[in-house]
Amino acid sequence: MENTENQEVKEQSTFQDTENNPLCEDSTCDNMSEENNTQSDTMTEETECEKPIEEQIDWKDKYIRLQAEFDNFRKRTLREKMDLIQSGGSDVLKAILPILDDMQRAIAASEKSDDIAALREGERLVVQKFIDTLKQKKVVEIEALDAPFDENLHEAVARFAAGEEKRGKVIDVIERGYMLGDKVLRFAKVVVGE
Repeated sequence: MENTENQEVKEQSTFQDTENNPLCEDSTCDNMSEENNTQSDTMTEETECEKPIEEQIDWKDKYIRLQAEFDNFRKRTLREKMDLIQSGGSDVLKAILPILDDMQRAIAASEKSDDIAALREGERLVVQKFIDTLKQKKVVEIEALDAPFDENLHEAVARFAAGEEKRGKVIDVIERGYMLGDKVLRFAKVVVGE
C-alpha cells in the first residue's frame, strides 16, 4: 500500500512540477502564445494611437489651407470690387467727354457769332445729345409735374394752396430728379399743392 501511495505522491509532484516548470512544452507554448498576443496587442494599440494623431495632423493641415484660400479669396474679391468702383465710372465719363467737347465748341462759336437762333439750336443739340447719352446709361428723368406726390421719388420743398383738384399733386418742379434703373439717383425737388 505504501508503494501505491508513494507512487501517487510522485505523480502528483511531477504533475505540479510540470505546471510550474517553464521548460515544459505545454507551458512554453502557452507563454509564447501570451507573449505574441501581448506584442500583437501592443502593435495594434500603437497603430491605433498613431492613426488619430495622423488624422488630426491631416485635418489641421486642411483647415490651415482652407483658411488661407478663403483669406486669398476675400482679398481678391475686395481688390476686384475696388477696381470696379474705380473703373466703373470711367465708362460713363468716356461717354460724357464728347458732350463736353461739343459744349466747348458751342462757347467758342457763340463768341464769334451774332446769330442767336443758331446758337440756341446748337445748345439744344448739345443738351439732347447729353440726354441721349444718359438714356444709354439707363439714367432717366423722374416725371413729376402734375403727378401725385410720391415720397419715394419726390422731395417736397414747399406746399402751396392750389385748390381741391391739385391737392396732393406736384404743381411745380424746382429741380429734376433722375433714376438709374429702379434706383433713385436724385429725388425731384417739388412744390406740392394743398
